[in-house]
Amino acid sequence: MTTNTQMRIPMLDLSAQHEHIADQIEAAVKAVLSDQKFILGPDVRALEQEIAAYCECEHAIGCASGSDALLLALMALGIGEGDEVITSPFSFFATAGSIVRLGAKPVFMDIDYSTFNIDPNSIEKAVTEKTKAILPVHLFGQCADMDRINASASKWGLAVIEDAAQAIGAEYRGKRAGSLGTMGCFSFYPSKNLGGAGDGGMITTNDPELAAKLRSLRTHGAKMKYHHDYVGINSRLDSLQAAILRVKFKYLDQWAQGRRQNADRYRKLFRDVGLVDGGGIELPIEAENATHVYNQFVVRARNRDDLQLHLRERGIGTEVYYPLALHLQPCFANLGLVHGAMPVSEKATAEALALPVYPELGAAQQEYIVNRIADFYRHGTGGEAGR
Repeated sequence: MTTNTQMRIPMLDLSAQHEHIADQIEAAVKAVLSDQKFILGPDVRALEQEIAAYCECEHAIGCASGSDALLLALMALGIGEGDEVITSPFSFFATAGSIVRLGAKPVFMDIDYSTFNIDPNSIEKAVTEKTKAILPVHLFGQCADMDRINASASKWGLAVIEDAAQAIGAEYRGKRAGSLGTMGCFSFYPSKNLGGAGDGGMITTNDPELAAKLRSLRTHGAKMKYHHDYVGINSRLDSLQAAILRVKFKYLDQWAQGRRQNADRYRKLFRDVGLVDGGGIELPIEAENATHVYNQFVVRARNRDDLQLHLRERGIGTEVYYPLALHLQPCFANLGLVHGAMPVSEKATAEALALPVYPELGAAQQEYIVNRIADFYRHGTGGEAGR
């Protein structure tokens, strides 16, 4: 089916998801309002148990956001002033921001071109006597190369914190994200595959001592009320959010499969219209022995910014993740990294474009998107660059 009729296709349509589960969500919220247990109530404990089992970990600790999950994980390791943490410059700001908030230094190493994840070949070059941890990002829903990352960590005695904010349910060699390092950090921001009605986060680990410390750190460092073993923060997952997430959690794998099916359909459609192999679009790569859950479907696009405008004018929502790499952010100028320092990441900032991939997206909508992209490269600015 091909149509030139104008459609309106948002980047993400949370209303389409909600309408199928609205009654269940409302019942869950009413139950919390009825029992009035808003802080670390039974729904929080139940969700922690469910996420721990799902991620194949012994422990899961709820917190207020994915950003706090990263911060708490670093705090639990005692990372602070003068320490270094190796991470990716191609990620959401919280990845590096959490490091700097504790007085530590983010050591950026470039990404792998094909997966957008940190290049494991670069990690050992960055290790110094100040290095305390590696913080790989499972970007867009695909796990980083954890075998090689963990090998480097083991060699140098480093902790590994998985930034799995976009990757709940993703697998690497048959193991779930969140179980692949010392700790895994998740976000329940509404746009995530498992998203709440606001902020929320979770940390997973198999280390009972770290789990106990994390539970204390999220409540101002207190194991017992008014008795503080650490200087922690206030970062608790709300019971209302946990109740909503427990409803949505039942559909997580079904929704992930819908995203994967949409990703497969995109691949076929782009090939059918001749946009790959030099036609203007590079499709995302699924790494060997990995299961991608497509929090985002990110292509590399020639003349990306012009294409994005072209699509916006035709009712299609897209997003650029990320327009400026972290090492070039003004707040990190003290690191002394200039343009050209991370060439693969910088190239990605100029080419990456996320297309709608939410599970409720229909085949006709995807055909419309791909056909409008084909129009751009055949008849618009993109076509000139493609000669």
